[in-house]
Amino acid sequence: MLFNSYVFIFIFLPVTTLVFFAIGGRGHHRVASAWLVLTSLVFYGWWNPKYVALIMASICFNYAAGVMLSAEGRNNKKLILAVAIAANLALLGYYKYANFFVDNLNALAHTGLTLEAIILPIGISFFTFTQTAFLVDAYKGEAREYNFLHYCLFVTYFPHLVAGPILHHKEMMPQFAKASTYRPSSPDFAVGLTLFSFGLFKKVMFADEIARYSTPVFAAASSGAAVGFAEAWCGALAFTFQLYFDFSAYSDMALGLGRIFSIKLPINFHSPYKAENIIEFWRRWHITLSRFLRDYLYIPLGGNRKGKFRRYLNLLVTMLLGGLWHGAGWTFIIWGALHGIYLALNHAFRAFRASVLGHDLSKSSITGRAAGRAVTFIAVVIAWVFFRAEDFSTAIAMLKGMAFMNGFMPAADVVTSKEIQLLALLFIIAMWAPNSQEMLKKHEAGLNTYKNTIEEPRLKLLSWSPTLTWAIIAAILAAVSILSMTKLSEFLYFRF
Repeated sequence: MLFNSYVFIFIFLPVTTLVFFAIGGRGHHRVASAWLVLTSLVFYGWWNPKYVALIMASICFNYAAGVMLSAEGRNNKKLILAVAIAANLALLGYYKYANFFVDNLNALAHTGLTLEAIILPIGISFFTFTQTAFLVDAYKGEAREYNFLHYCLFVTYFPHLVAGPILHHKEMMPQFAKASTYRPSSPDFAVGLTLFSFGLFKKVMFADEIARYSTPVFAAASSGAAVGFAEAWCGALAFTFQLYFDFSAYSDMALGLGRIFSIKLPINFHSPYKAENIIEFWRRWHITLSRFLRDYLYIPLGGNRKGKFRRYLNLLVTMLLGGLWHGAGWTFIIWGALHGIYLALNHAFRAFRASVLGHDLSKSSITGRAAGRAVTFIAVVIAWVFFRAEDFSTAIAMLKGMAFMNGFMPAADVVTSKEIQLLALLFIIAMWAPNSQEMLKKHEAGLNTYKNTIEEPRLKLLSWSPTLTWAIIAAILAAVSILSMTKLSEFLYFRF
Protein backbone atom coordinates (compact mmCIF):
# COMPACT_ATOMS: atom_id res chain seq x y z
CA MET A 1 0.00 0.00 0.00
CA LEU A 2 1.30 3.45 -0.88
CA PHE A 3 1.04 6.58 1.25
CA ASN A 4 0.16 8.47 -1.93
CA SER A 5 -2.89 6.34 -2.77
CA TYR A 6 -6.60 6.96 -2.31
CA VAL A 7 -7.11 3.71 -0.40
CA PHE A 8 -4.47 4.71 2.14
CA ILE A 9 -5.56 8.33 2.55
CA PHE A 10 -9.33 7.81 2.62
CA ILE A 11 -9.73 4.31 4.09
CA PHE A 12 -6.67 2.79 5.76
CA LEU A 13 -5.41 5.81 7.70
CA PRO A 14 -8.80 7.08 9.00
CA VAL A 15 -9.99 3.61 10.05
CA THR A 16 -6.65 2.71 11.68
CA THR A 17 -6.50 6.01 13.57
CA LEU A 18 -10.12 6.11 14.75
CA VAL A 19 -10.16 2.51 16.01
CA PHE A 20 -6.73 2.86 17.66
CA PHE A 21 -7.78 5.87 19.72
CA ALA A 22 -11.27 4.53 20.39
CA ILE A 23 -9.69 1.46 21.99
CA GLY A 24 -6.70 3.18 23.58
CA GLY A 25 -8.78 6.04 24.96
CA ARG A 26 -10.70 3.52 27.07
CA GLY A 27 -7.48 2.32 28.64
CA HIS A 28 -7.14 -0.89 26.60
CA HIS A 29 -3.55 -0.21 25.60
CA ARG A 30 -2.60 -3.77 24.76
CA VAL A 31 -5.62 -4.18 22.51
CA ALA A 32 -4.84 -0.85 20.82
CA SER A 33 -1.25 -1.98 20.24
CA ALA A 34 -2.50 -5.27 18.83
CA TRP A 35 -4.80 -3.35 16.49
CA LEU A 36 -1.90 -1.24 15.23
CA VAL A 37 0.19 -4.38 14.67
CA LEU A 38 -2.68 -5.98 12.78
CA THR A 39 -3.26 -2.96 10.54
CA SER A 40 0.49 -2.63 9.95
CA LEU A 41 0.54 -6.23 8.74
CA VAL A 42 -2.41 -5.49 6.46
CA PHE A 43 -0.47 -2.49 5.13
CA TYR A 44 2.59 -4.70 4.57
CA GLY A 45 0.65 -7.57 3.02
CA TRP A 46 -1.20 -5.34 0.58
CA TRP A 47 1.42 -6.10 -2.12
CA ASN A 48 1.86 -9.79 -1.43
CA PRO A 49 0.03 -11.40 1.53
CA LYS A 50 2.32 -14.45 1.61
CA TYR A 51 5.20 -12.34 2.92
CA VAL A 52 3.28 -11.56 6.12
CA ALA A 53 4.27 -15.03 7.32
CA LEU A 54 7.90 -14.23 6.47
CA ILE A 55 8.03 -11.04 8.52
CA MET A 56 6.23 -12.68 11.46
CA ALA A 57 8.68 -15.59 11.41
CA SER A 58 11.54 -13.08 11.38
CA ILE A 59 9.99 -11.22 14.32
CA CYS A 60 9.50 -14.36 16.42
CA PHE A 61 13.03 -15.60 15.72
CA ASN A 62 14.71 -12.31 16.55
CA TYR A 63 12.59 -11.68 19.63
CA ALA A 64 13.50 -15.13 20.99
CA ALA A 65 17.17 -14.48 20.26
CA GLY A 66 16.96 -11.08 21.95
CA VAL A 67 15.41 -12.58 25.07
CA MET A 68 18.20 -15.16 25.26
CA LEU A 69 20.84 -12.45 24.77
CA SER A 70 19.34 -10.43 27.61
CA ALA A 71 19.35 -13.30 30.10
CA GLU A 72 21.76 -12.94 33.01
CA GLY A 73 24.61 -15.42 33.38
CA ARG A 74 24.61 -16.87 29.86
CA ASN A 75 28.06 -17.91 28.71
CA ASN A 76 27.23 -18.44 25.05
CA LYS A 77 25.93 -14.98 24.14
CA LYS A 78 28.52 -14.42 21.43
CA LEU A 79 27.49 -17.67 19.76
CA ILE A 80 23.79 -16.78 19.97
CA LEU A 81 24.47 -13.32 18.52
CA ALA A 82 26.59 -14.75 15.69
CA VAL A 83 23.98 -17.37 14.77
CA ALA A 84 21.11 -14.87 14.92
CA ILE A 85 22.88 -12.28 12.77
CA ALA A 86 23.97 -14.98 10.32
CA ALA A 87 20.36 -16.15 10.02
CA ASN A 88 19.17 -12.61 9.31
CA LEU A 89 21.87 -12.05 6.70
CA ALA A 90 21.12 -15.44 5.12
CA LEU A 91 17.44 -14.50 4.77
CA LEU A 92 18.33 -11.13 3.27
CA GLY A 93 20.99 -12.71 1.06
CA TYR A 94 18.63 -15.32 -0.35
CA TYR A 95 15.87 -12.94 -1.32
CA LYS A 96 18.04 -10.04 -2.41
CA TYR A 97 21.27 -11.51 -3.77
CA ALA A 98 20.76 -15.17 -4.77
CA ASN A 99 19.93 -14.39 -8.40
CA PHE A 100 22.76 -11.84 -8.58
CA PHE A 101 25.24 -14.42 -7.27
CA VAL A 102 24.09 -17.15 -9.66
CA ASP A 103 24.16 -14.82 -12.67
CA ASN A 104 27.70 -13.69 -11.91
CA LEU A 105 28.87 -17.24 -11.22
CA ASN A 106 27.49 -18.35 -14.58
CA ALA A 107 29.23 -15.45 -16.32
CA LEU A 108 32.60 -16.09 -14.65
CA ALA A 109 32.69 -19.90 -14.59
CA HIS A 110 30.54 -20.50 -17.69
CA THR A 111 28.23 -22.69 -15.64
CA GLY A 112 24.57 -23.24 -16.41
CA LEU A 113 23.11 -22.86 -12.95
CA THR A 114 19.48 -21.76 -12.86
CA LEU A 115 17.36 -20.36 -10.08
CA GLU A 116 13.70 -19.50 -10.14
CA ALA A 117 13.00 -15.78 -10.10
CA ILE A 118 12.82 -14.61 -6.50
CA ILE A 119 10.43 -11.78 -5.74
CA LEU A 120 12.02 -9.37 -3.28
CA PRO A 121 9.78 -8.83 -0.23
CA ILE A 122 9.07 -5.15 0.28
CA GLY A 123 11.06 -3.63 3.13
CA ILE A 124 13.15 -6.72 3.92
CA SER A 125 16.34 -4.66 4.11
CA PHE A 126 14.77 -2.28 6.62
CA PHE A 127 13.17 -4.79 8.98
CA THR A 128 16.31 -6.95 8.81
CA PHE A 129 18.61 -4.07 9.75
CA THR A 130 16.21 -2.85 12.44
CA GLN A 131 16.23 -6.27 14.08
CA THR A 132 19.97 -6.74 13.64
CA ALA A 133 20.50 -3.52 15.57
CA PHE A 134 18.13 -4.85 18.25
CA LEU A 135 20.17 -8.04 18.60
CA VAL A 136 23.41 -6.13 19.07
CA ASP A 137 21.75 -3.79 21.58
CA ALA A 138 20.35 -6.79 23.47
CA TYR A 139 23.83 -8.33 23.55
CA LYS A 140 25.25 -5.08 24.98
CA GLY A 141 22.46 -4.82 27.54
CA GLU A 142 21.07 -1.64 25.96
CA ALA A 143 17.67 -3.13 25.07
CA ARG A 144 15.61 -2.81 28.23
CA GLU A 145 12.03 -3.75 27.43
CA TYR A 146 10.92 -7.13 26.07
CA ASN A 147 7.15 -6.86 25.74
CA PHE A 148 6.43 -9.06 22.72
CA LEU A 149 3.47 -6.98 21.55
CA HIS A 150 5.53 -3.81 21.69
CA TYR A 151 8.36 -5.57 19.89
CA CYS A 152 5.97 -6.57 17.08
CA LEU A 153 4.87 -2.94 16.88
CA PHE A 154 8.50 -1.78 16.90
CA VAL A 155 9.22 -3.87 13.78
CA THR A 156 5.93 -3.63 11.89
CA TYR A 157 4.88 -0.03 12.66
CA PHE A 158 3.61 0.92 9.22
CA PRO A 159 5.05 4.47 8.84
CA HIS A 160 8.62 3.09 8.78
CA LEU A 161 8.09 -0.51 7.73
CA VAL A 162 8.83 -0.51 4.01
CA ALA A 163 11.35 2.34 3.53
CA GLY A 164 12.73 3.30 6.91
CA PRO A 165 13.88 4.98 8.99
CA ILE A 166 15.89 2.19 10.61
CA LEU A 167 14.78 2.25 14.24
CA HIS A 168 16.60 1.67 17.51
CA HIS A 169 14.84 -0.41 20.14
CA LYS A 170 15.74 2.00 22.95
CA GLU A 171 14.29 4.97 21.05
CA MET A 172 10.90 3.43 20.32
CA MET A 173 9.95 1.06 23.15
CA PRO A 174 9.56 3.78 25.81
CA GLN A 175 7.18 5.63 23.47
CA PHE A 176 4.98 2.56 22.97
CA ALA A 177 4.79 2.16 26.75
CA LYS A 178 3.53 5.72 27.42
CA ALA A 179 -0.15 6.06 28.31
CA SER A 180 -0.28 9.38 26.43
CA THR A 181 0.48 7.55 23.17
CA TYR A 182 -2.97 5.96 23.30
CA ARG A 183 -4.89 9.23 23.68
CA PRO A 184 -5.46 11.60 20.76
CA SER A 185 -3.39 14.78 20.94
CA SER A 186 -4.44 17.89 19.04
CA PRO A 187 -0.86 19.27 18.82
CA ASP A 188 0.43 15.94 17.52
CA PHE A 189 -2.41 15.74 15.01
CA ALA A 190 -1.62 19.26 13.75
CA VAL A 191 2.08 18.50 13.36
CA GLY A 192 1.42 15.09 11.83
CA LEU A 193 -1.10 16.21 9.24
CA THR A 194 1.08 19.19 8.28
CA LEU A 195 4.12 16.98 7.71
CA PHE A 196 2.04 14.48 5.76
CA SER A 197 0.67 17.28 3.55
CA PHE A 198 4.16 18.67 2.94
CA GLY A 199 5.43 15.23 1.98
CA LEU A 200 2.48 14.37 -0.25
CA PHE A 201 2.93 17.65 -2.15
CA LYS A 202 6.66 17.03 -2.68
CA LYS A 203 6.00 13.49 -3.89
CA VAL A 204 3.21 14.29 -6.33
CA MET A 205 4.15 17.75 -7.55
CA PHE A 206 7.96 17.59 -7.49
CA ALA A 207 9.34 14.03 -7.49
CA ASP A 208 6.79 12.47 -9.84
CA GLU A 209 6.81 15.48 -12.15
CA ILE A 210 10.60 15.65 -12.63
CA ALA A 211 10.77 11.84 -13.03
CA ARG A 212 9.19 12.22 -16.49
CA TYR A 213 12.38 13.88 -17.70
CA SER A 214 15.01 11.49 -16.33
CA THR A 215 13.56 8.24 -17.66
CA PRO A 216 13.80 9.02 -21.43
CA VAL A 217 17.42 10.17 -21.16
CA PHE A 218 18.60 7.06 -19.33
CA ALA A 219 16.54 4.93 -21.74
CA ALA A 220 18.28 6.60 -24.70
CA ALA A 221 21.70 5.98 -23.15
CA SER A 222 20.74 2.35 -22.52
CA SER A 223 19.74 1.88 -26.15
CA GLY A 224 23.14 3.05 -27.36
CA ALA A 225 22.14 6.52 -28.53
CA ALA A 226 24.70 9.31 -28.26
CA VAL A 227 23.48 11.53 -25.44
CA GLY A 228 24.51 15.19 -25.72
CA PHE A 229 25.95 17.39 -22.98
CA ALA A 230 22.75 19.31 -22.23
CA GLU A 231 20.55 16.23 -22.42
CA ALA A 232 22.87 14.14 -20.23
CA TRP A 233 23.17 16.76 -17.51
CA CYS A 234 19.44 17.49 -17.53
CA GLY A 235 18.70 13.76 -17.28
CA ALA A 236 21.19 13.25 -14.46
CA LEU A 237 19.92 16.31 -12.60
CA ALA A 238 16.32 15.24 -13.12
CA PHE A 239 17.06 11.93 -11.38
CA THR A 240 19.11 13.74 -8.74
CA PHE A 241 16.09 15.83 -7.78
CA GLN A 242 13.58 13.03 -8.32
CA LEU A 243 15.38 10.90 -5.73
CA TYR A 244 15.89 13.89 -3.42
CA PHE A 245 12.25 14.98 -3.31
CA ASP A 246 10.96 11.40 -3.37
CA PHE A 247 12.99 10.49 -0.28
CA SER A 248 12.31 13.85 1.36
CA ALA A 249 8.59 13.34 0.75
CA TYR A 250 8.57 9.84 2.20
CA SER A 251 10.58 11.01 5.24
CA ASP A 252 8.11 13.83 5.93
CA MET A 253 5.11 11.56 5.49
CA ALA A 254 6.59 8.89 7.77
CA LEU A 255 7.35 11.48 10.47
CA GLY A 256 3.85 12.91 10.09
CA LEU A 257 2.13 9.54 10.32
CA GLY A 258 4.17 8.77 13.42
CA ARG A 259 3.12 12.03 15.07
CA ILE A 260 -0.56 11.34 14.39
CA PHE A 261 -0.10 8.44 16.83
CA SER A 262 2.06 10.60 19.15
CA ILE A 263 5.19 8.66 18.12
CA LYS A 264 8.37 10.49 17.16
CA LEU A 265 10.38 8.64 14.53
CA PRO A 266 14.05 9.48 13.93
CA ILE A 267 14.71 12.26 11.44
CA ASN A 268 16.13 10.54 8.37
CA PHE A 269 16.68 13.33 5.86
CA HIS A 270 18.06 16.83 6.42
CA SER A 271 18.67 18.83 3.21
CA PRO A 272 21.72 16.79 2.08
CA TYR A 273 22.40 18.90 -1.01
CA LYS A 274 23.26 21.78 1.31
CA ALA A 275 26.27 19.76 2.52
CA GLU A 276 29.65 21.45 2.06
CA ASN A 277 31.56 18.16 1.94
CA ILE A 278 30.78 14.49 1.45
CA ILE A 279 31.16 13.72 5.17
CA GLU A 280 28.40 16.20 5.90
CA PHE A 281 26.33 14.77 3.03
CA TRP A 282 26.24 11.38 4.77
CA ARG A 283 25.25 13.03 8.03
CA ARG A 284 22.22 14.42 6.22
CA TRP A 285 21.26 11.70 3.68
CA HIS A 286 19.47 8.58 4.99
CA ILE A 287 20.69 9.45 8.47
CA THR A 288 19.58 6.23 10.16
CA LEU A 289 21.32 4.08 7.53
CA SER A 290 24.51 6.11 7.99
CA ARG A 291 24.16 5.62 11.74
CA PHE A 292 23.64 1.88 11.32
CA LEU A 293 26.64 1.48 8.99
CA ARG A 294 28.81 3.52 11.36
CA ASP A 295 27.78 1.78 14.59
CA TYR A 296 27.42 -1.79 13.37
CA LEU A 297 29.97 -2.00 10.56
CA TYR A 298 32.54 0.81 10.40
CA ILE A 299 33.32 0.92 14.14
CA PRO A 300 33.45 -2.90 14.56
CA LEU A 301 35.87 -2.99 11.60
CA GLY A 302 38.16 -0.71 13.59
CA GLY A 303 36.87 2.71 12.59
CA ASN A 304 39.66 5.27 12.83
CA ARG A 305 41.46 3.53 15.71
CA LYS A 306 44.04 1.58 13.68
CA GLY A 307 45.80 4.19 11.61
CA LYS A 308 44.99 6.19 8.51
CA PHE A 309 45.26 3.35 6.01
CA ARG A 310 42.86 1.12 7.95
CA ARG A 311 40.51 4.06 8.42
CA TYR A 312 40.30 4.66 4.68
CA LEU A 313 39.99 0.94 3.98
CA ASN A 314 37.20 0.66 6.56
CA LEU A 315 35.39 3.57 4.91
CA LEU A 316 35.68 1.93 1.51
CA VAL A 317 34.46 -1.47 2.77
CA THR A 318 31.58 0.14 4.66
CA MET A 319 30.39 2.10 1.64
CA LEU A 320 30.85 -0.86 -0.72
CA LEU A 321 28.53 -2.89 1.52
CA GLY A 322 26.23 0.13 1.80
CA GLY A 323 26.03 0.21 -1.99
CA LEU A 324 25.33 -3.51 -2.16
CA TRP A 325 22.61 -3.07 0.47
CA HIS A 326 20.80 -0.73 -1.93
CA GLY A 327 20.62 -3.31 -4.68
CA ALA A 328 22.02 -6.50 -6.12
CA GLY A 329 23.91 -5.01 -9.03
CA TRP A 330 27.39 -3.84 -9.97
CA THR A 331 26.16 -0.31 -10.53
CA PHE A 332 25.18 -0.10 -6.85
CA ILE A 333 28.56 -1.48 -5.83
CA ILE A 334 30.33 1.13 -7.99
CA TRP A 335 28.11 3.83 -6.45
CA GLY A 336 29.13 2.67 -2.98
CA ALA A 337 32.79 2.49 -3.99
CA LEU A 338 32.67 6.05 -5.30
CA HIS A 339 31.27 7.31 -2.02
CA GLY A 340 33.88 5.32 -0.11
CA ILE A 341 36.61 6.99 -2.18
CA TYR A 342 34.94 10.39 -1.74
CA LEU A 343 34.88 9.95 2.05
CA ALA A 344 38.51 8.80 2.20
CA LEU A 345 39.62 11.77 0.10
CA ASN A 346 37.55 14.14 2.22
CA HIS A 347 39.12 12.86 5.46
CA ALA A 348 42.62 12.98 3.92
CA PHE A 349 42.07 16.55 2.68
CA ARG A 350 40.84 17.68 6.09
CA ALA A 351 43.87 16.13 7.77
CA PHE A 352 46.16 17.85 5.23
CA ARG A 353 44.52 21.23 5.77
CA ALA A 354 44.73 20.95 9.54
CA SER A 355 48.22 19.49 9.94
CA VAL A 356 50.16 20.83 6.94
CA LEU A 357 48.43 24.08 6.06
CA GLY A 358 47.30 24.84 9.58
CA HIS A 359 43.79 25.86 8.48
CA ASP A 360 41.01 26.02 11.06
CA LEU A 361 38.28 23.93 9.47
CA SER A 362 35.59 25.71 11.49
CA LYS A 363 36.48 29.08 9.94
CA SER A 364 36.13 28.45 6.22
CA SER A 365 35.32 31.51 4.12
CA ILE A 366 31.99 32.03 2.39
CA THR A 367 33.72 31.39 -0.93
CA GLY A 368 35.31 28.21 0.40
CA ARG A 369 31.99 26.92 1.71
CA ALA A 370 30.25 27.70 -1.59
CA ALA A 371 33.01 25.91 -3.51
CA GLY A 372 32.75 22.94 -1.16
CA ARG A 373 29.00 22.74 -1.69
CA ALA A 374 29.41 22.91 -5.47
CA VAL A 375 32.10 20.21 -5.60
CA THR A 376 30.12 17.96 -3.28
CA PHE A 377 26.95 18.35 -5.31
CA ILE A 378 28.70 17.55 -8.61
CA ALA A 379 30.39 14.50 -7.08
CA VAL A 380 27.02 13.27 -5.77
CA VAL A 381 25.35 13.78 -9.17
CA ILE A 382 28.07 11.76 -10.92
CA ALA A 383 27.64 8.93 -8.43
CA TRP A 384 23.84 9.02 -8.87
CA VAL A 385 24.35 8.16 -12.54
CA PHE A 386 25.58 4.70 -11.53
CA PHE A 387 22.80 4.42 -8.95
CA ARG A 388 20.15 5.07 -11.61
CA ALA A 389 21.66 3.28 -14.63
CA GLU A 390 20.49 -0.24 -15.37
CA ASP A 391 24.02 -1.37 -16.22
CA PHE A 392 27.60 -0.18 -16.45
CA SER A 393 27.45 0.63 -20.17
CA THR A 394 24.44 2.92 -19.64
CA ALA A 395 26.26 4.78 -16.88
CA ILE A 396 29.35 5.23 -19.07
CA ALA A 397 27.20 6.48 -21.95
CA MET A 398 25.64 9.06 -19.63
CA LEU A 399 29.03 10.16 -18.28
CA LYS A 400 30.40 10.53 -21.82
CA GLY A 401 27.56 12.89 -22.60
CA MET A 402 28.12 14.81 -19.36
CA ALA A 403 31.83 15.12 -20.28
CA PHE A 404 30.97 16.80 -23.62
CA MET A 405 32.20 13.81 -25.63
CA ASN A 406 29.04 13.73 -27.79
CA GLY A 407 28.66 17.42 -28.45
CA PHE A 408 26.35 19.90 -26.80
CA MET A 409 22.96 19.15 -28.30
CA PRO A 410 22.50 16.30 -30.82
CA ALA A 411 19.47 16.28 -33.08
CA ALA A 412 17.74 13.77 -30.84
CA ASP A 413 17.94 16.06 -27.81
CA VAL A 414 14.69 16.31 -25.85
CA VAL A 415 15.50 19.09 -23.35
CA THR A 416 12.55 21.47 -22.97
CA SER A 417 12.16 24.89 -21.40
CA LYS A 418 9.66 23.44 -18.93
CA GLU A 419 12.26 20.93 -17.78
CA ILE A 420 14.87 23.67 -17.33
CA GLN A 421 12.44 25.80 -15.34
CA LEU A 422 11.43 22.89 -13.10
CA LEU A 423 15.08 21.90 -12.52
CA ALA A 424 15.91 25.50 -11.58
CA LEU A 425 13.00 25.64 -9.13
CA LEU A 426 13.94 22.34 -7.48
CA PHE A 427 17.59 23.38 -7.30
CA ILE A 428 16.66 26.58 -5.47
CA ILE A 429 14.38 24.73 -3.04
CA ALA A 430 16.94 21.99 -2.31
CA MET A 431 19.82 24.42 -1.86
CA TRP A 432 18.27 27.33 0.01
CA ALA A 433 14.73 26.68 1.26
CA PRO A 434 14.24 25.55 4.88
CA ASN A 435 13.26 21.91 5.27
CA SER A 436 10.30 20.56 7.23
CA GLN A 437 12.08 19.95 10.52
CA GLU A 438 13.51 23.47 10.39
CA MET A 439 10.06 24.93 9.76
CA LEU A 440 8.66 22.88 12.67
CA LYS A 441 11.71 23.39 14.89
CA LYS A 442 9.65 24.51 17.91
CA HIS A 443 7.41 21.46 17.66
CA GLU A 444 10.03 18.71 17.10
CA ALA A 445 9.03 16.93 13.91
CA GLY A 446 10.94 13.82 15.06
CA LEU A 447 13.86 12.50 17.09
CA ASN A 448 16.92 14.58 16.24
CA THR A 449 19.47 12.20 14.75
CA TYR A 450 21.30 15.03 12.99
CA LYS A 451 24.40 15.80 15.05
CA ASN A 452 24.43 19.55 14.49
CA THR A 453 21.83 22.05 15.63
CA ILE A 454 18.68 22.29 13.54
CA GLU A 455 18.13 25.97 12.92
CA GLU A 456 14.85 27.81 12.52
CA PRO A 457 14.21 29.56 9.17
CA ARG A 458 15.72 33.01 8.92
CA LEU A 459 12.44 34.23 7.47
CA LYS A 460 10.12 33.91 10.46
CA LEU A 461 7.06 33.65 8.20
CA LEU A 462 8.27 30.14 7.33
CA SER A 463 8.31 28.98 10.96
CA TRP A 464 5.28 26.74 11.38
CA SER A 465 2.79 27.23 14.19
CA PRO A 466 -0.63 25.67 14.84
CA THR A 467 -2.64 28.54 13.37
CA LEU A 468 -5.57 28.80 10.99
CA THR A 469 -3.27 30.19 8.29
CA TRP A 470 -0.98 27.16 8.38
CA ALA A 471 -4.00 24.84 8.53
CA ILE A 472 -5.31 26.41 5.31
CA ILE A 473 -1.89 26.13 3.65
CA ALA A 474 -1.61 22.44 4.59
CA ALA A 475 -5.16 21.78 3.38
CA ILE A 476 -4.46 23.46 0.03
CA LEU A 477 -1.24 21.48 -0.44
CA ALA A 478 -3.06 18.24 0.39
CA ALA A 479 -5.99 19.04 -1.90
CA VAL A 480 -3.77 19.98 -4.85
CA SER A 481 -1.73 16.80 -4.36
CA ILE A 482 -4.77 14.52 -4.10
CA LEU A 483 -6.39 16.03 -7.18
CA SER A 484 -3.08 15.59 -9.07
CA MET A 485 -2.67 11.89 -8.19
CA THR A 486 -3.51 10.68 -11.68
CA LYS A 487 -1.47 7.49 -11.30
CA LEU A 488 0.14 5.55 -8.47
CA SER A 489 3.91 5.79 -8.21
CA GLU A 490 5.90 3.96 -5.59
CA PHE A 491 8.61 5.63 -3.52
CA LEU A 492 12.05 4.82 -4.91
CA TYR A 493 13.33 3.45 -1.60
CA PHE A 494 10.58 0.81 -1.60
CA ARG A 495 12.88 -1.10 -4.00
CA PHE A 496 15.74 -1.29 -1.53
